[in-house]
Amino acid sequence: MSTVLFVKANNRPVEQAVSVKLYEAFLKSYVASHPEDQVTELDLFQAHLPYLDATMINGAYKFSQSMPLTPEEKQVTDIATQYLDQFMAADKIIIGFPLWNLGVPAVLHTYIDYLNRAGTTFQYTSEGPIGLVSGKKVALLNARGGFYSEGDAASSEMAVNFVVRNLQLFGIREITVVIAEGHNKSPRLREEIIKDAIQLAVETAKTF
Repeated sequence: MSTVLFVKANNRPVEQAVSVKLYEAFLKSYVASHPEDQVTELDLFQAHLPYLDATMINGAYKFSQSMPLTPEEKQVTDIATQYLDQFMAADKIIIGFPLWNLGVPAVLHTYIDYLNRAGTTFQYTSEGPIGLVSGKKVALLNARGGFYSEGDAASSEMAVNFVVRNLQLFGIREITVVIAEGHNKSPRLREEIIKDAIQLAVETAKTF
């Protein structure tokens, strides 16, 4: 039995959001094909996560150094640690998110900030940072209305690239990506693009 964490980073209705369609399709397929696994869902928009700021940065540093924290530092650090511990306890993580303004939704950025904990997910060394997380599988479910897989636009895509780079920093190498793209730029192909991406999510979930 695996412990599986589904992270949702889009609060738009499923009728309006392709990344939510991918998320729900993957979740339904995964649960049906892995009935023995323990599945937990985390809706980041429902979590109301406090942003990374000076108090949280100071608290995380003091925590890693076993130094006493102020009440304010402890409050926000405990919140970040709660989500970090949940992430670390999962064998598999699935993250559904859109490309918004060339990047990720702010809630997902904040969540990734929580996971960046020196001494837990990575470690500084004289040769540079090294990842401390191993043995996890991650699936990324992303939707973007334009085409960013190749050409000049590829360098502007800072959603999937951002998440992948952080996961690699943590030492995670087994990363599966399912992307729906171009459905807004190609209205005539919109339904076909979305249908194919949903089917890919369904099939990917069965063997994930």
